[in-house]
Amino acid sequence: MTFSRQIVLILFSALVFSFALSATAVSAAGTDDILGLWNNAEKDAKIEIFKCGELYCGRILSLKEPNYPEGSKDGVPGTPRIDFRNPDSAHQKDPIAGLIIVKGFSSEGDGRYSGGTVYDPKNGKTYKGKMTLVSPGRLDLRGYIGIPIIGRTTSWTR
Repeated sequence: MTFSRQIVLILFSALVFSFALSATAVSAAGTDDILGLWNNAEKDAKIEIFKCGELYCGRILSLKEPNYPEGSKDGVPGTPRIDFRNPDSAHQKDPIAGLIIVKGFSSEGDGRYSGGTVYDPKNGKTYKGKMTLVSPGRLDLRGYIGIPIIGRTTSWTR
């Protein structure tokens, strides 16, 4: 092999390696696109999606109405909303603001996340879940029992 062919082969190999490395970096960076603040479908809560170890979790960061309104039958008017529907009595006095409602999701790539659970403080139930980052401003969250076809999808927005 001539010296010029060796140079061309080395340059070609370096080019291929750099493309492979940059493609890996782009796909790895994309998995964290889900991180940040989201509004629930009703726009009455802001949820923060964050890393919990290697997985993804989410907490209610704030509520549009953090306190019970006048005439409320769910709690004392003027006091912070609490997780009174939680099946675990030890958590029924926990405030809704700060509550972790999305737990243990892992990235499948292509904006899809699975393997986690979703807690709905409105009914006190926990569901298996799937999330799909449809666009930078829209996250679809599906909670289900048993199999994904038996469930409900809601869309969160930035």
